[in-house]
Amino acid sequence: MKTGELIRELRNARGWSQARLADELTKVSGANITREYISRRWESGKCKPSAFWLRHLVTVLDVPLAVWESEVNRRQLLASVAATTIAPVVANDLLAEGFAARLAGRGPSVDSWENRLVGYGADYMSMGAAEIQRRLAVDLAVIQQQCDQPRMWAAAAKLMTLYAKTFPGSDGTKAVTWYQMATDAADASGDVTTRVWVRGRAAIALGYEGAALPVADRFADEALAISERPSLGRLNAIYGKAHTAALRGDVSTARALDLEGRRMFDQAGSDEQTSDYAVPWWRLGVFRSLLAARLGDEASAVDAQDSSRRELPATLPRFATHLEMHRGLMLVRAGDRDGGIAYAQAALDALPPEKHSLTLRMLMQEITA
Repeated sequence: MKTGELIRELRNARGWSQARLADELTKVSGANITREYISRRWESGKCKPSAFWLRHLVTVLDVPLAVWESEVNRRQLLASVAATTIAPVVANDLLAEGFAARLAGRGPSVDSWENRLVGYGADYMSMGAAEIQRRLAVDLAVIQQQCDQPRMWAAAAKLMTLYAKTFPGSDGTKAVTWYQMATDAADASGDVTTRVWVRGRAAIALGYEGAALPVADRFADEALAISERPSLGRLNAIYGKAHTAALRGDVSTARALDLEGRRMFDQAGSDEQTSDYAVPWWRLGVFRSLLAARLGDEASAVDAQDSSRRELPATLPRFATHLEMHRGLMLVRAGDRDGGIAYAQAALDALPPEKHSLTLRMLMQEITA
């Protein structure tokens, strides 16, 4: 099946016209494309989409890049279409055929995986969860074949932790299961820093989302018990516990943990500004902003929001949306429910849909509850 035929079939599977596909691509890419171009250039078979447009076709049609770049079982892919949801047979022919060559050579080296982690850390901060999830699913299928040494287990653990973050913690199964597997992989690495970081990242992710609070506490307690050495993992664990305490109404514990967390940041905070594997000053402010809003401490919340906003990189608008939605939660906690919901919804609506995250949606649910 040619690329043009695939575009037409996937478009038709969603019930989209060529004009609708053009509109979706324009919204996601920020570049203009017309119905005529799709019809006369792509679907006619005169030319294939460029790398730029392939990246955005991945997003709007929800099909992995590997499918666009090769002839891997496209007919079987189309057979898996149900309603408007595309379900690629990732675990079967796509992986078997699409990645056989990579696995035959034992796949990327440990150094390559560690470099890839750096890229994922940056990409997660600005890209949507769906696209990150698709990419990670492919890489996890490859790296699982290579986990035969401690450094490879450490890289896999960090990939798995990020993959878990692409599922809502309120799901009750997927996110928690992947976080648990990530901790097992971290333990297999034998690296203390990785073992603490994976557990701390799971704790702050679940605590911030307000999901699976007993699990968040368990991961945090495990992280804190493994090592007392100052680290980002320990910092994340402290704030994970602070958020679970705030959500349970334990104000004194939440405040004590916030104070401990600020001291830990002085020892372990990051200079790196745009990675999910880092906690710079502005990100600490995001943690503290939501914590103070949950505690009904308006003065502390506003101070955290203002200090965070001053250093937040302009390239990360999603986190500016977090801060604005925290203000909405403050209004709700202060008694202005309608005003707070409207404020938070306006902030969310101002962010392009492809930049939305599961965490923002869960925050909106908390505000409207």
